[in-house]
Amino acid sequence: MVTTGRRREDREPGKHSRVCSCHFREGKKSNGPEIFKRNQDKLFPAEEAKPKKKKIESQQTLQEMIEAARKKEELEQGTSGSVERLESTRKEVILEAELEQAKREMIDQREKNYYVQKHYTVSKMSEEVLKMETGLPTKEVFQIVVNYAARFKQSINYFAGWRVQSISFEEQIFITLMKVRQNYTNLHLAQLFNCSVSTIANIVTTFIHVLHSILFIDLMASIPSRDKNKLCAPSSFSQFGSCRVVIDCTDIEIATPGLMSQQNATYSNYRGMHSFKVIVGVAPNGVITYVSKLYPGSISDKAIVQKSGFLNHLTAGDMVLADKGFVIQDLVPNGVSVNIPPFLNNGTFTESEARATKVIAKCRIHVERANARLKDFKILSFIPSYLRCHADIIFQLCASLVNLQFPLIKEGCEGYEFD
Repeated sequence: MVTTGRRREDREPGKHSRVCSCHFREGKKSNGPEIFKRNQDKLFPAEEAKPKKKKIESQQTLQEMIEAARKKEELEQGTSGSVERLESTRKEVILEAELEQAKREMIDQREKNYYVQKHYTVSKMSEEVLKMETGLPTKEVFQIVVNYAARFKQSINYFAGWRVQSISFEEQIFITLMKVRQNYTNLHLAQLFNCSVSTIANIVTTFIHVLHSILFIDLMASIPSRDKNKLCAPSSFSQFGSCRVVIDCTDIEIATPGLMSQQNATYSNYRGMHSFKVIVGVAPNGVITYVSKLYPGSISDKAIVQKSGFLNHLTAGDMVLADKGFVIQDLVPNGVSVNIPPFLNNGTFTESEARATKVIAKCRIHVERANARLKDFKILSFIPSYLRCHADIIFQLCASLVNLQFPLIKEGCEGYEFD
């Protein structure tokens, strides 16, 4: 069959494809098809042989090398061979094995040094940079967290189902703290630590739960008693000796939910955004001692107190300091008092009401300062939809990390230096 000189784009031959007669010398089928010179390098490229996979040689231990040499010597000399010669052979093998082991250690150390030079690591980081990236005040505090978490290293189940081996345990905790503090994208973290985005996602999701378990659930499960609070209460709480906790609500913005019912529940008219709402409680010395679960932003302060289980921590004789929105006197257990600023009547405060407002505000400012520290963790600036299911754990983890920072109230910490 003879076709016109029309050229078409290269394509895979099909069942009914035919070769043009111009590819046959003198147009005879018996001469066999030929390839034009212009297409010689483009069509049907020669397949290069695939490189053979290199076998990974198993590294022998010192004892294995000695045993191998002993067996070889026995085979060569027989059981009646010279004992002295056999002993000298063993010494030579030991020296060779020690030399080989030293070479391996040098190679490992060289690889570690190369990793430190080329990657973002804690070991070569200044304390100021570590504080900026993680929110922790010193390297010593960071190492305490790492060492504490390392106790449970073998029992950690990774979120994606596979363990991360290419990054050290310390670096994995560092990556998680960077994500929480600075809210870097997974792609950015993957570039810094020379790994894949899926590896970063696996690390972050896993260690957010790990750190939450050891720092929040283990250490912040209960509210300290008022007797413990008296031991470290600042002078501003002299009029509130029975104060157990100072509470306030705060909001974090979230991505707009897809369902209309959820949009209605999460939209806060007060904040003008879709949000989650949470109760934060601090002790008189400024330490965060209570963090509730997150609730839809439209919920009232009174309703969140009732649903969160906060009241179960209170006992008779306790006092709760709160804002005006917490009208919960009818909810607290018997013997528990709620101290809130007085409401404005007739347009002006009396002298005693103004004094009471000032005293309560002076004590309540510490919970607002604690909330401000929480908002320094940029992951709380906006919760995307894919992190919504982990929002409770993320917020509570941030609260536990705030408690690892230098104290909010310096009173009672004379003799210590804080930057």
